Amino acid sequence: MKTPFVQFGTSRFLQAHADLFISEALHRQAAPGHITVVQTTGSAERAGRLAALTQPGGYPVVIRGLVDGEPVDKVERVTSVTRALSTDGNWDAVCDVVAAEAEFLISNTGDTGYDTSGDDLSAPVPRSFPGKLLLLLKARFDAGGQPLTVLPCELVSRNGDVLKAIVLELALERLDDTRLSDWLANEVIWANTLVDRIVSEPIEPAGAVAEPYALWAIEKQPGLKAPCAHACVLLVDDLTPYEKLKLHILNLGHTVLADIWIRGRRDPGETVRQILGHADIARRLEDIYDREVVPAFAAKGLGQQASAYVETTLDRFRNPFLDHRLTDIANHHSEKIVRRIAGLRQWSPGVSMPMLTTICDQ
Repeated sequence: MKTPFVQFGTSRFLQAHADLFISEALHRQAAPGHITVVQTTGSAERAGRLAALTQPGGYPVVIRGLVDGEPVDKVERVTSVTRALSTDGNWDAVCDVVAAEAEFLISNTGDTGYDTSGDDLSAPVPRSFPGKLLLLLKARFDAGGQPLTVLPCELVSRNGDVLKAIVLELALERLDDTRLSDWLANEVIWANTLVDRIVSEPIEPAGAVAEPYALWAIEKQPGLKAPCAHACVLLVDDLTPYEKLKLHILNLGHTVLADIWIRGRRDPGETVRQILGHADIARRLEDIYDREVVPAFAAKGLGQQASAYVETTLDRFRNPFLDHRLTDIANHHSEKIVRRIAGLRQWSPGVSMPMLTTICDQ
């Protein structure tokens, strides 16, 4: 079976987001086909997940939360993944799939996934994700260069533009092939996307627990088409408002709570819901939102949208069905502070943010 989707990353987020959306769309014949999942890290822990992703009957995603005040607790079976490969053990097969089958490339490679420092494109398999992606796209170019769309899901502002620039720089510096560079720049669609869903727990060996709320916003550009028809997949004229609301409210709130958790040397098993059960901590987060975050959005003409999203975010944080552990949120904490908190200060430099500044300066 040909797979028009090639997904880089096996994270529980993608399992409960893009993979689930495509699975649901396939049931309605509203997606072009199934997914090949590619493990890019070589992690032994995640290697066992590959076989489980393609098991007969699919893998479970448990949706738990409140919708319009009513509890939701259901299990969806995800059957969109039909092939699972590893760049370490199946590089030639991955090259063949990208060259001959792919229409969409989806990625979610973590907070440092775009780092190319020390990469060597002369190695059989490059170390970095951009290095791997460049050689895979070169394989497609060499096979005839059919156009395709790259849908990065990393939490990086203008992620498509950023990834395109990194890959083009690698191509010019390391491969010195102007025809390939022209094709990468003009025939590949590099989409800017925003993903939003709290996926709180893994289910072993594959699967996840997630909230009902979900969004995959993709900014329109010439030639771009939606990966599937789904209520949670939106093609939008301007991604900026969606991106800023999510990054500087929901993600910022997570990072503020993680900072409190780290500096307080709190219980390793503490969850977002539990830490917000402490009135002083809940009040601190609400003060940051009310006094610093919402005014920053108001200065950009988005105050009303920000206030509404803050209310939604606090409800999502207090979801009684989810156990979102702060130890997971605290991964790559320093990088998250730069993007989520320092980034807000840079976006609205005229707004006073003493509480957020304290987090950045510690």
